[in-house]
Amino acid sequence: MEEDRDMPKRTWDTCQEVPVIEDEQTPWKLIKLLKLISLFVVAMLVFGLALCSKTSFLLLITLSNEGTKILTANQKPVALLCIGCALITSSVLLLFKSFWKACYKTSKLPRKATVALVLFFEFLVSLGIGVLTIVAMPHLDIVTNVTILNGIGILSAFLQVVAQCTAKKKNRFLLPSIIAFILLLIGYALFLVLYIMKNPNDTKMAIWVGLAVGGSFLVSFNWWENYIRLISENSSSIALKNLCKDITNGQNMLHILSSLLRIAVTACVLGAYVHLSNMDWNVVTRIPRRETRIIGIIIGVQLISSALCHWFSVAACKMHALRRCFILPLYLASLAVMALLIIPVIVYYQDYRINLNGTESANFTGYCTEVVYARNQSLDGSVFPHLVLDVTHTLCLLDMSKISDIGLLSGSAVAWWLGLVLATIHLWYLNVYRIERTQDLFIRRLYEGAFIEQSLLFNTRFHIHTKDKEKSFREFEKVMLYLCATMWHETYDEMLNIIISIFRLDRYRPKKDPKVNDFTFEAHIYFDDAFNNVEVHPGYRKSELNKYATELVKVLIEVYGIFTNLDQKFFRKEQQIPDQKIIKTPYGGRLVLTMPHGNDIVVHFKNKDLIRHKKRWSQIMYLYYLLGWKLMTKYYKRWQKGDDEKTLKAEVQKEKHNTYLLALDGDTDFQPAAVMLLIDRLKMYPRVGAACGRIHPTGSGPAVWFQKFEYAVSHWLQKTAEHVIGCVLCSPGCFSLFRAEALMDNNVMKRYSTKSMEASHYIQYDQGEDRWLCTLLLKQGWRVEYNAASDAYTNAPENFKELYNQRRRWGPSTMANVVDLLGATSMISKRNRSMSKLFMFYQLFNITSAILGPATICLLIAGSLAFILNISSSSALVLAVIPPAIYLGLCFKLKADTQIIIAGIMSVAYSFLMLVVSITIIGSMVKDKTILTPSSIFVISMAIIYIITAIMHPQEFSLVFHGFLYILCIPSAYLLLIIYSMVNMNNVSWGTRETKPAGGAVPPTTTKPRTTTQKGWVTDLQGLSDDMHLLEETLSQEEDVFWKELQEKYLKPLPDDKERQKKITGDLRELRNKVQSINFAFFTMNALWLVATFTLQTFNTSLSIQIPKVNLQLEYTGENIEIDPIGFMFILGFAVSVLIQFLAMLYHRIYTLIHYVAFTDTEPKEKRPESQDSYLQSNEVRSVSKSSSQEDSETEESDDEFFPRLYVRNYRGTMV
Repeated sequence: MEEDRDMPKRTWDTCQEVPVIEDEQTPWKLIKLLKLISLFVVAMLVFGLALCSKTSFLLLITLSNEGTKILTANQKPVALLCIGCALITSSVLLLFKSFWKACYKTSKLPRKATVALVLFFEFLVSLGIGVLTIVAMPHLDIVTNVTILNGIGILSAFLQVVAQCTAKKKNRFLLPSIIAFILLLIGYALFLVLYIMKNPNDTKMAIWVGLAVGGSFLVSFNWWENYIRLISENSSSIALKNLCKDITNGQNMLHILSSLLRIAVTACVLGAYVHLSNMDWNVVTRIPRRETRIIGIIIGVQLISSALCHWFSVAACKMHALRRCFILPLYLASLAVMALLIIPVIVYYQDYRINLNGTESANFTGYCTEVVYARNQSLDGSVFPHLVLDVTHTLCLLDMSKISDIGLLSGSAVAWWLGLVLATIHLWYLNVYRIERTQDLFIRRLYEGAFIEQSLLFNTRFHIHTKDKEKSFREFEKVMLYLCATMWHETYDEMLNIIISIFRLDRYRPKKDPKVNDFTFEAHIYFDDAFNNVEVHPGYRKSELNKYATELVKVLIEVYGIFTNLDQKFFRKEQQIPDQKIIKTPYGGRLVLTMPHGNDIVVHFKNKDLIRHKKRWSQIMYLYYLLGWKLMTKYYKRWQKGDDEKTLKAEVQKEKHNTYLLALDGDTDFQPAAVMLLIDRLKMYPRVGAACGRIHPTGSGPAVWFQKFEYAVSHWLQKTAEHVIGCVLCSPGCFSLFRAEALMDNNVMKRYSTKSMEASHYIQYDQGEDRWLCTLLLKQGWRVEYNAASDAYTNAPENFKELYNQRRRWGPSTMANVVDLLGATSMISKRNRSMSKLFMFYQLFNITSAILGPATICLLIAGSLAFILNISSSSALVLAVIPPAIYLGLCFKLKADTQIIIAGIMSVAYSFLMLVVSITIIGSMVKDKTILTPSSIFVISMAIIYIITAIMHPQEFSLVFHGFLYILCIPSAYLLLIIYSMVNMNNVSWGTRETKPAGGAVPPTTTKPRTTTQKGWVTDLQGLSDDMHLLEETLSQEEDVFWKELQEKYLKPLPDDKERQKKITGDLRELRNKVQSINFAFFTMNALWLVATFTLQTFNTSLSIQIPKVNLQLEYTGENIEIDPIGFMFILGFAVSVLIQFLAMLYHRIYTLIHYVAFTDTEPKEKRPESQDSYLQSNEVRSVSKSSSQEDSETEESDDEFFPRLYVRNYRGTMV
């Protein structure tokens, strides 16, 4: 039988009409080039910044040396003060960051014993850093100063040995850690021999050397937490485990206290040393300008390069480029610093020897006496020679003409550097999660500006690597992903898009013989109103699938055949599809189809006579089926059998946390990579309840072109700003990933299943169900995010009527949900750590700007009319208000279709007027020779921002050309459409894909006769195609009972209650008209805005703001421009809002690039099949589940993670 299926059933019918299944949207070549450029740039920046940081710091050390001459002896406190600034800058930054997190996120207080222990170690470290860098290093040579900082890892190497020994495993890096510890000890021994044995009677030098060794040893306590955590995991000590847990939970408060302690200790060491050395602080205010500039440049470079080096190092790790862009550049930086400082010394010394022309024997001691010591103090000319000679002066302390001194010095330097390399060699084999969270990358938030490369390397979390590679990785929690699509009246092409997308994912993550086992998935399609009742003969009716549902089954059969034959050889084309299942259900019927690679796709055909229809009720249907029935029921059965309740509770919580629902529309087209990028967000951040991707509208015609630019602007600026400074307020239902734990939280799923009982409910609950669901999540403290690299495509309304009806739903729903959030600002800002009161104020300004949109458009048009007709501003304003006022009045009297026809005619007229407006704005700038008019500022600023933003999205740059159409449609979109939406708030029909408008409630349904049967549709579907046999099965008794109970409680069809429908219609109309409504407030605010502007324009002489007029060369012309205060404040507020969005966009683009580079670097591509069908293989990268990070603005603290160690990649072979 199986052999027969391998052969074509119809050998003469082997040609296929294959749709494009390849990823043609993603520019992979550009992305690969961008990835290579990004990695190279980051590597060079990490190397260069580390080089600048270390070199500038060592120059400060050199300038504070007693014998150097760039700064005189009495000016040395300036250099010491700069060293102190370099030491405390990171502590100051950490103090601010921790204080902000403690205020807006978490501020748990640790135990007193924990505070005392942590502050004790912080005291030792800060004391050691101060003694080493401020007191000891200025008295040592430059080579020792470069390399002794590599020796601060001696305690880290020792603790590595201890941690690996306590693990009682065959550790791969135990021997390197032991050798590293020995080499570091040898380095210190050679250092002591070099300085102490050179002149045993030099007590001062002995003190400096002792302080250097003691200080470096104290500094090595800096990373004790990195190893004590691992030791505690393998220890039976409860106190040690509680200590680590307490440090994690109270890290913000500990960071605040430790930062303050470090600042205080550093200040005390600096002040004490200056006082004991008989230096005068007053000299700080009397430094000459040239010396001030020199010292200012050095400390500026040091502070900026240290901070940037830390940031780019973090970015390198998140980009999964640990080896190439992090470890190797930092290793080389230490060597490069040595070369940068020593090579000029050698060159100058050789020039000196050459200039002697052999007249006398030249050695290094003579060079020091004749050149270095005898030079003039003056700083005339270039500073570089003086810096070289000052560096040389530190080497004059030793006798570089002796081979023994050179050997000891070189030996200690090599031993310390090799010790550093071996102590951090484990990082070469560290598996980093994709865009790992910063707090999981590094043990401390703090970096050390004095020794940036050592602090970054030792601060990276230490993991024990066993010799058995398979056991050296922690197990990960597999994700269960449910794809949930809702369908109704989709076309063949739209159905084809989503079915192909689901089959792509099946091929991408096969259930049969999976190469990557990070998640499994099921696809569920919920088909609304799928049945027709057909009268066979009088008194007898049968249910049959309507043409849309039948078309879906045909699409499934067609796509199944395409994907079955993708990898087949030429003569082995399968036309026969394996047997599938068809099931009668209490809500209609179910088709269960197993895709070629083993994953299931389940189509739920809903009968509106049996179960409530429309999109929100389909969502409630799959929420309770997948999360209530499939997830929870099995645990209750185990509990009834006597399983431990505590264990069951932990398992339930774990499964809820790792179960995701991908909400889809019936026409969504997506690639598997887009799904993986969203999964990354939820895997990495436990408090992310939902994440959405970049939605691209598809279709043709002016309406779609307008929407393409509108969607682009919305995602480029608005959604990125919400993501960065707060939370995304709406995760669209066409492509969004939700966490089951968030949906099952209190007041979310249960509240979402509420039936609309009041007029306002229909607007908020049913007109924008995805936005309302996000509102419920945000109120419960869950974060909603946006991933710009996760692309999805969905069909957009292609005609004017559908577009207006769609936005008529979205507009009032958006306003109702935002007002709901703003009304709960205090509660939300306490529950949701990502939504501060400042963010809520930003949303208040946005909603106010949106409300005042019609009045603003009237003012824009009035300005143009005043210019064209040469009339006063007040008269032009009156003329601009008349057409929309007339349209507003007509909307209250005419039918909706007639309103849309009028709006269409007016939109055409306004588009011509906007063309004139654009030209007149340019003309007014030329005529007035200024760009400082409200209209000019608005247009120029928007054009600049949109162009720069488009450049930051190179693959979407062509959308800028749609912006010209967008400008022409501004009055239609922000004036007429808003009027239409607000006036028709009482119309709660869906507006798109409808054959006729629905009423306020569910449309009346025909009463079902008792003689109706559902047997007919099963037989019809079984005979639909000979290529797929459908075997009829039945539901289990338990599931049958579940569906009946669910229907009775939540999804029972609404009765045909004409009185209730009439009441709801009246309530909606009353809600629209009553004084307390949003509608009334909306039009009142616009009227007040226009009246206030009209009044100010009438009395512009006394109430206007005078702004100097400049010409196109930005030169003052001697004249002033009069602007009314309200207009000026609006432009100022708008400018601030757009600037915030623009900066957030730049920030978001950087982290999107980091995420995408990490993704492409960790996801191996499938090999193209050898067949000639080049369309078989899409260019999407294959995915390996891995954890991801938002923003380096860490939205999650480790103490907020329910399972802090569950997010582990199953990618064992990639070393970066």
